[in-house]
Amino acid sequence: MDSQLTISPTLETTKSTKTTDTKREQTSFLAPFEQIALQWLVKKIPNSVTPDHLSILGLLAMLFGGVGYYFSRENILFLHLVNFCLALNWFGDSLDGTLARYRNKQRPKYGFYVDHMIDTFGTLFLVVGLITSGFMSERVALGVLIVYFMLSINSYLAAYSLNVFSISFWKFSPTELRILLAIGNLFLFTHPYSNILGHKFLLYDVGGVVGIIGMSVMLVVSTAKNTKTLYDRERV
Repeated sequence: MDSQLTISPTLETTKSTKTTDTKREQTSFLAPFEQIALQWLVKKIPNSVTPDHLSILGLLAMLFGGVGYYFSRENILFLHLVNFCLALNWFGDSLDGTLARYRNKQRPKYGFYVDHMIDTFGTLFLVVGLITSGFMSERVALGVLIVYFMLSINSYLAAYSLNVFSISFWKFSPTELRILLAIGNLFLFTHPYSNILGHKFLLYDVGGVVGIIGMSVMLVVSTAKNTKTLYDRERV
């Protein structure tokens, strides 16, 4: 999911202007507060903990989050495990790059590749777990996964082509998406279904369709904007 996510995808270890010309953009609602928290937390990390340890923590958190969704089909209390894992994922995924910069041990290319592959596998683990939970239908979940990956690919290509990496889209970043997902998990305890025009739908199917539409619009607008920018830069 910081990156980026996630949900955004994030680019935490490629932010040093000394080693890369890529500009990182983070304009989400919670970005100012998040940075304050990260700057405070990074000073508390023991020297024995490395950025790689935090990256692994973020990946394992998403894996166990998917496992939590799987077991929630039998015992809904496992949704609390999912929310705990979402918090752990934010901690590991957001702090790995912050710690690398704080200790002046940035590895831009390594960080870019590893961070986003971790985000890719982590998102897959979580969505597969959500499918097996029964709280979201397979078609909607696969639709969310496909559009999310397309939006991620767009960000990676823009980072290469435009030297601008956007952590957030329309004020939403993986941090906000984690929070929305955690809130949705709490709603599942009492409202797993939603009634729309007399029809009963899974709550997460409704949320998933809204997410698909929203991300699709973001993707189309961003693609058009980036294409125009590159066209103007490279007129024949």
